Amino acid sequence: MLPGLAELWAETLGDPRVTVAVLDGPVDLSHPCFEGADLTVLPTLVPAVAGDAAATEHGTFVASLLFGRHQSPVAGVAPECRGLIAPIFGDGGGGAVKAATQTDLARAITQAVTSGAKIINLSGGELAWSAEMAWPLADAVKLCEAEGALLVAAAGNDGCRCVHVPAAAKSVLVVGAMDARGAPLPFSNHGEDYHDHGILAPGEDIEGAVPGGGTARRRGTSYAAPIVSGVVALLLSREMRRGRGTSPREIFEALLESAITCEAQPADECDRLFRGRLDVTGAIRWLDAKAGQTMTATEQTVEAAGISASSGPAPQRPRAGASAAHRGVHPADCGCGCGGGQSPLVFAIGTLGFDFGTEGVRDIFNQSSPNWLLDGLNLKAYLTQNPTDAASIVWTLSIESYPVYAIRPSGPFAEQIYETLVEFIGDADHRVSVPARKTGAVVELISGQVLPVIEPELAGLNSWTTAALVESLRTSPPEPPGPLGVNHRIVEAELANYLDRVYFEMRNVGEAPQHRALNFSATNAYETYRVFFEATRLGMKLERVDVERSPLCRPESDCWDVKLTFFDPLARRRRARQIFRFTVDVSDVEPVLIGNTRSWQVR
Repeated sequence: MLPGLAELWAETLGDPRVTVAVLDGPVDLSHPCFEGADLTVLPTLVPAVAGDAAATEHGTFVASLLFGRHQSPVAGVAPECRGLIAPIFGDGGGGAVKAATQTDLARAITQAVTSGAKIINLSGGELAWSAEMAWPLADAVKLCEAEGALLVAAAGNDGCRCVHVPAAAKSVLVVGAMDARGAPLPFSNHGEDYHDHGILAPGEDIEGAVPGGGTARRRGTSYAAPIVSGVVALLLSREMRRGRGTSPREIFEALLESAITCEAQPADECDRLFRGRLDVTGAIRWLDAKAGQTMTATEQTVEAAGISASSGPAPQRPRAGASAAHRGVHPADCGCGCGGGQSPLVFAIGTLGFDFGTEGVRDIFNQSSPNWLLDGLNLKAYLTQNPTDAASIVWTLSIESYPVYAIRPSGPFAEQIYETLVEFIGDADHRVSVPARKTGAVVELISGQVLPVIEPELAGLNSWTTAALVESLRTSPPEPPGPLGVNHRIVEAELANYLDRVYFEMRNVGEAPQHRALNFSATNAYETYRVFFEATRLGMKLERVDVERSPLCRPESDCWDVKLTFFDPLARRRRARQIFRFTVDVSDVEPVLIGNTRSWQVR
């Protein structure tokens, strides 16, 4: 047993107010170890039906290490915590695991955070040349930081000085695997990308649940990660019981600062230890010391383990030819061998596109109109003459040329929505806003990419260019530039800059409530224009954009404040900053503005 865990269990087995999400394969929830556990399955692109494939085996094993009930075949680390199961790995056929894309992973992380998860376990990742991530995943990792959630990710089992993403991100607690003596296991990835924000945990001879009711013993960073996630959940539960306002990020700091280092317990190749080995007792003492409590326990002595040097050639970064075999997010233990409730709301901004789903559908269209494949204008002309064929293609919403949703109109206004999509499709440079609900269904494109299906609302479905939108907002002739006047061209340029920041710098898939509020601010341009008009009148420029939960909101609503902070580029620190804040209610499919814009100065 992990040293210090029994003592921690004597205080708490977890708290239902602490929610832990498992992003993995489907889980066999009929296993006896989960009887009585508080587990909810989130709808993702992967069917949650458990089978006998490798993805289910991996997901069931990982989940049991967290939520397995005590007195059952597998005693999980934090069985009394609330659990969210978000399947991201599927059955690839032939017993292989079907990898997720970084965008699939980003969606699952966002779902977990918006569902209340404060700890997210990812026993997988994508082998990469650097810590660079695709923008949807980078944004999801930033969302974890903003919402105070801790992402715990496995280092990977490639046995090299190499990195997995998102484990290499500095805000992620990365977990490597060690044996019972504290020696890093040879297959556990390592390197400078992990050093400052990683620890080692037991990853050998780990017993967990397998589908069908049995147990097995396995090894890998995949199984070290949930042990750490469970310890984080227990420590957070303990802090709650003691009435402390400790956050998961502070638990993260406690684990890093208390880790048993190479100096305290010598080992060969110290850089393979990251910050050190998991020390449950040390983390408790660190948290108690931070809380100002008097330490009564004696310091635990750690004896040297006498670890021998590993044999074989020095690990190298992955070869160029090896990258294709690892493309996609895999369960971490694959290494080189792996081939309820109301529908979630979406308010996304992107560009409209189309796909055919199958080669057969494409051939049918091609035979009907040989020119339609050239561009959206030809398709628009064809569908204008044959409107009923609009339902035969897959309509897509892309962000920076990357498809993120399949749009499927339904309901009494489906015909009008298809007509609107046909109207929009020829405008390649236009952006569209799509208020919608996720259906839980998925569509596969000809490329093999799988997209979640959204059902759009007619109201709020708009198309525009930045230049045309800004031009339309000019309600009065330009005033002469000067101290008391406003040059409308400057206002328009500043507003266009803000819109581009939302489209590019702050881009998102429009699922998290704060993202829906932000996106709405870029479509509610009349109110935003008024803000930039006043800021320009004051001689100020936009400094930053923040979205915060509103302290005031109507009952049964979900309100967020979009806060724009302006500064005087000439006065530097001698002049107070000006803040403009407006509140957006995102509780329905189409967000709405609440009240008037407020403004005040801060220094």
